[in-house]
Amino acid sequence: QVQLVESGGGLVQAGGSLRLSCAASGSIFSINAMGWYRQAPVKQRELVARIISGGSPNYADSVKGRFTISRDNAKNTVYLQMNSLKPEDTAVYYCNALMRTSRTEQNIYNYWGQGTQVTVSS
Repeated sequence: QVQLVESGGGLVQAGGSLRLSCAASGSIFSINAMGWYRQAPVKQRELVARIISGGSPNYADSVKGRFTISRDNAKNTVYLQMNSLKPEDTAVYYCNALMRTSRTEQNIYNYWGQGTQVTVSS
């Protein structure tokens, strides 16, 4: 019943900016963390940025100083502001969330969005 829907991907020139958003909906009791991962061709999926509820955001070294992750808790939405984009940022970006889905069931579930393509041209 839970889904994560990403938006904001596209084609941008090197040095440009994009803002990704991911809205979680469905049976959500509490969200422990939300983040962004990316996967380029022939590479493993890697963490880009993650923010834990009540904690500080974490960033991959490759994006520190360029990307900013933020959350709108009222909307169950996480954003990724990407500035000074480089061709090596080209990848499919996936939204991720760790959450409880029920007041009575305590398990933590890991959900993924469908992915949004980000292409940075040189």
